[in-house]
Amino acid sequence: MTQFFYFCGHEQFQPEILVKHAQLAEAVGFNGVLVSEHFHPWVDDVSASGFAWSTLGAIAQTTKTLQLMTAVTTPLWRYHPALVAQAAATVDRLSGGRFQLGVGTGEKINEGPLGYVFPPYEERAARMREALLIIRQLLNGEKLTYRGQYYQTDRAKLYSPPSKAIPIWLAAGGPKSAKLAAKMADGIVMSVKDPQEAVDKVLTPYTTEVSSGQQNYQGSNRNVCTMRWVVFAQDNDEAWRALQPWRGLRSPKRSEAVDPAELRTLTDILPRQEVLNKFVIVSTVEELIEVYRPLVTVLGADIVGIQITSVDQQATIRLLGEQVLPQLSNL
Repeated sequence: MTQFFYFCGHEQFQPEILVKHAQLAEAVGFNGVLVSEHFHPWVDDVSASGFAWSTLGAIAQTTKTLQLMTAVTTPLWRYHPALVAQAAATVDRLSGGRFQLGVGTGEKINEGPLGYVFPPYEERAARMREALLIIRQLLNGEKLTYRGQYYQTDRAKLYSPPSKAIPIWLAAGGPKSAKLAAKMADGIVMSVKDPQEAVDKVLTPYTTEVSSGQQNYQGSNRNVCTMRWVVFAQDNDEAWRALQPWRGLRSPKRSEAVDPAELRTLTDILPRQEVLNKFVIVSTVEELIEVYRPLVTVLGADIVGIQITSVDQQATIRLLGEQVLPQLSNL
């Protein structure tokens, strides 16, 4: 049965607000929360950028049943893979075994500000292979001495191990990363714009690779987490206000920038309607259901992440729980 996770966006809300959103999401019926992990947000004027691991600890201590998942963290530069394993194990203990680890190969907006050179995908994939080997072995309780091309450990061990086996999900936006997820992770995380394109570019390569049985560890079966961005607003003016913290997300130089001020400037010189057209905007419950329906019926997702922004986020979370989740759960 598909589970539904609410997206807690650190780029929009301060961490203390996200903790309240997570509590509300649990109360209205969400199965879990997806927590973004960024150093920089997408704009510099109306934004936030709290430390996700601290927020996760707070959510873990103030909820009872909610599953927690990073969406996603990068264990390649800002964090050594062993540190991510330690953080994951700690949150899992604090939550009583409710944590899942979502990882990805990163973005320049997060790694560049700290002086790291953001390399081409081939190096990022090679780093991820090493990182996942380290993380998995440490989470499994091993004392690890590892000498890789990018990372090393010397008799490293987690002395506060996780409460249970932690699922590892790898974000993928194309066939190469999809195949890597099939080989190295327990599941795949997909950000969906066009559902059929996501099937062709990401899901099919992933499921084909899973079916080949070429996993590099004693892996599990096909597991899919999908996310889709939605702006919930009654008109374009309201949509523009709701979109303010995220408008840099569709900047033409998003992949090259390290400064949110640059993304804001580049976005704000564009016609407003051009920016709005880059997002899915809906105004009714029925439209919300139709946006997320394909993630269940076409992509067959095990987890559907609802990424949504509005001018009244708490009211929107309640609406999702009362009117949207019951219908999506019956698909």
